[in-house]
Amino acid sequence: MPTEIPDPGDPAAALAAVVALRRLADRLERSAVAHALADGWTWAQIAEALGVTPQAAHKRLGKSKECKTP
Repeated sequence: MPTEIPDPGDPAAALAAVVALRRLADRLERSAVAHALADGWTWAQIAEALGVTPQAAHKRLGKSKECKTP
């Protein structure tokens, strides 16, 4: 995985890095939420940790296979 930030003067490389970072952040978020749910966290606790409303957290992440509540 690259560790250097691409030069913004190279839009193709910089924008590709933005996409890669967003995908990585989404995967990390889904995994962290799945673990939080497995540990007994509520959607309200997850939402507070993410800085969003419980409704927004559930709407964004509740349909993910990883984040299904048992």
